[in-house]
Amino acid sequence: MVKLQYRSRNDIIASILETANGNKVRATEIQFKAYISYSILKEYLMLLLENDLLEYIEGERSFKTAPKGMQFLRTYNQMGELITLTNPSSRKPVNKFLR
Repeated sequence: MVKLQYRSRNDIIASILETANGNKVRATEIQFKAYISYSILKEYLMLLLENDLLEYIEGERSFKTAPKGMQFLRTYNQMGELITLTNPSSRKPVNKFLR
């Protein structure tokens, strides 16, 4: 069983975009891989489509991450790297001045 913590809106968006990254995936696959309910999925899909982060492929009834969505993922991952200034084993700041 997967234990999920509270995820921010950006975390959920990144999870959806990562699932559709380089693939043509259907809504149910996104739902299961992103661990979200169908009603939440519909809201996020509309948001991502309206903001050109996700593309809908009509004939295949599937989604794929748009170039703008790829840029979002790169920025999201860079932010995560910048924020992770902690030692993973102790979860304490590495820099002694941050303690």
